[in-house]
Amino acid sequence: MPKITSISVCTARIPLDHVTAFATRSVSARDYGLVKVRSNDGIEGIGFCYAGSSAGTLVEKAIEDLLAEKLIGQESTRTEGLWQEMFQESLLQGRAGAVMRAISILDNALWDLNARSVKLPLHRYLGGYAVDAVPAYASGGYYLEGKTPKKLGVEMAGYVKMGFKAVKMKVGRLSPAEEEARVRAAREAIGSEILLALDANNAWRDLPTALEHLKRYEKYDPYWIEEPFGPDDIDSHARLARATRITVATGEIGVGRWHFKELMEKGAAAILQHDAAVCGGITEWRRIAATAASYGVTVCPHWFHDLHVHLVASTPNARMVEFFTDDQVLNFRRLVDRQLDFKDGMLRLPLRPGLGFDFDEKAVARYSLSGKTSPWREIRK
Repeated sequence: MPKITSISVCTARIPLDHVTAFATRSVSARDYGLVKVRSNDGIEGIGFCYAGSSAGTLVEKAIEDLLAEKLIGQESTRTEGLWQEMFQESLLQGRAGAVMRAISILDNALWDLNARSVKLPLHRYLGGYAVDAVPAYASGGYYLEGKTPKKLGVEMAGYVKMGFKAVKMKVGRLSPAEEEARVRAAREAIGSEILLALDANNAWRDLPTALEHLKRYEKYDPYWIEEPFGPDDIDSHARLARATRITVATGEIGVGRWHFKELMEKGAAAILQHDAAVCGGITEWRRIAATAASYGVTVCPHWFHDLHVHLVASTPNARMVEFFTDDQVLNFRRLVDRQLDFKDGMLRLPLRPGLGFDFDEKAVARYSLSGKTSPWREIRK
């Protein structure tokens, strides 16, 4: 059995080409936590997460000070046991936030390592469901200076021309009337047959405000309204789900199976968007998805199409992957050595072992915050 011999960590900060905004904040740079887990067979698995627009080194610190020593010397295939040991070790400091993201990327790296060890693509190693491709939706519609509703419509129509049958745009930053103009422009640009998802990024704090917006949006037949409230305001999600015909989706920054169990028990979301780089890794992601299946709840994971293409392809109740066609928002694309192929709104499943790609070491060195000769800090016993 392969044993873990070392763990390497790095934080990379990539500036956005243009300051970009959604409902609740603007972003000028993104921090990414990166990890490599190496076995005594000489095989490496990789993990990564979005660590915020600042203070991304918190993820790196959690790996160095809390978690790495729980893994080194252990068999990499004992994923359930290692997950529990990391979670238990960090009870006082973790259970959410940067520490749970650190657990997530270590867990993901273990799954990648183990799939590479047996020379299988990760989606096949996880059991497989889809044969060669999975559906994706084009994610965009952010707020940029000078971006009118007409320009938003042109962007959305561009995704449809690429072959996507579903698109997503941001809402919630402007007044209800201004947002309605944006949604109307998007719908008119893409036509009636394309799914149009709306993402509010925790924009609203009370049910009346959310309903004021949604009553204006309903005539444009949105597929879902995403993250209408703060992630922990489960009761407001449930009340909104009962008050609107628009499907409520949420969960991208939710952590742990218990959070998602409450969402489902209260009928607060019909679509879960849990992120394997946030919620507790592939191990916890699969637990959540399996529970969702028993509730008849659909899964459409958030971000990192390079990771989630494998999970959607191996999960029967997963519908679509969120996909970014360029590196302007999800600029993590600059840190890896190959990109997914897509055609007619479908992502081709990678056939190389594990995740199917590696870090681009030159790019990692360029964006690393280490300030040292090597961008990586290697941890051994």
